[in-house]
Amino acid sequence: MGAENAITVENLTKVYDGFVLKDVSFKVPTGSIVGFIGENGAGKSTTIKAILGLIPVDKGQVEVLGHNIFIEEKDVTWREQIGVVFDECNFPLGLKGKDVQNMLKNIYRTWDAKKFLDYMDRFEISMNKKIKDLSKGMKMKLSIAAALSHGSRLLILDEATSGLDPVVRSEILDIFREFIEDEQHTIFLSSHITSDIEKIADYVMLIHKGRLLFTEDKDELLYNYGIIRCSKKQAERIPENLIVGKEVREYETSVLIRNKSRLEESGFFREAQRQEGNTCVVDRAAIEDMLLYIVKSNGQKR
Repeated sequence: MGAENAITVENLTKVYDGFVLKDVSFKVPTGSIVGFIGENGAGKSTTIKAILGLIPVDKGQVEVLGHNIFIEEKDVTWREQIGVVFDECNFPLGLKGKDVQNMLKNIYRTWDAKKFLDYMDRFEISMNKKIKDLSKGMKMKLSIAAALSHGSRLLILDEATSGLDPVVRSEILDIFREFIEDEQHTIFLSSHITSDIEKIADYVMLIHKGRLLFTEDKDELLYNYGIIRCSKKQAERIPENLIVGKEVREYETSVLIRNKSRLEESGFFREAQRQEGNTCVVDRAAIEDMLLYIVKSNGQKR
């Protein structure tokens, strides 16, 4: 476990009645944005709660910013360098922005009042308006402003952009990009809005039914993966080891493959062209396509 990783998780296991987070292992490199995707109930929130030490685990190790979260330390000031935002605003709704400021400056020794005021001004949130009177987008911006105003090196977000309109989401994504510009800050972002992940993530992790299926470089994923749209007969000629998932319809079969170059090397396209009257199209695979095909494929195998 090295300092080059903001988060290191090894063989994390948590057993619930009806659900098991099983042997999850991954690393979040310092200075990166890692997008964590999966369907509802896949284990994203359980993983994040385990990373933060909010729930006991049955097995595994977690290191955050160079510290084992399961070992008690006398000096816990390093925890102030972790900013956390969940999908709901967790401040009491009767508080105003100025109350949040007064409360947090007494909790965090690293609290930066000027930075918080700057974010509130940038987000156009009144310090004198009660949280209950803010829109969902404004509440989320308030949570993010607070998370970024106490010297955070690591930002952990669990569905923080969920339910927000595209304009607000775009504004928040810009804030995230600024946060990691110095390469010393890191973001671990759980979201089912795959377009957000596609825009800003350096790496993508996919979890399904409590099992981590892959952790990949996002650009390599988008470059290598593709969707082949062809006839059912042509699809049968695609090498099995390249197939991630498929969808068979009456007139067309769509196949998600993990390596377009290797498919071309296999001679598949030459063979497909020989079949008179049949066309074969290769489309770009978005992160959302990967999620849908992989989850559907694994569900069928079970």
